[in-house]
Amino acid sequence: MDKKEMEQRVIESYKSDEKIMILVYAQWCINNNIDPVKLYEEAYPSQMKNQALVDAMELTVPKKESEEIPDQTVLNVLQLFGNDDLAFLVQHEIDKCN
Repeated sequence: MDKKEMEQRVIESYKSDEKIMILVYAQWCINNNIDPVKLYEEAYPSQMKNQALVDAMELTVPKKESEEIPDQTVLNVLQLFGNDDLAFLVQHEIDKCN
């Protein structure tokens, strides 16, 4: 495998992992009766519509059909991908519920 192929694989892996992170975030929001799009827009008000989030919303399930997603898990994946502003607002929502 040459360098260009290796770089492409890394990029594809990152994009795949990012989609999983977005789905974890969206499902956590659904499970906690929070609008994921509204919270995202609050964290990133100057950003255009996030198509990856819209796509992830189609994959979420109702709260009663979902497994529990621990608060710390969603915070960890958001921070892993550099979504610190969103993680801050998620933490705020967690604090409001506790």
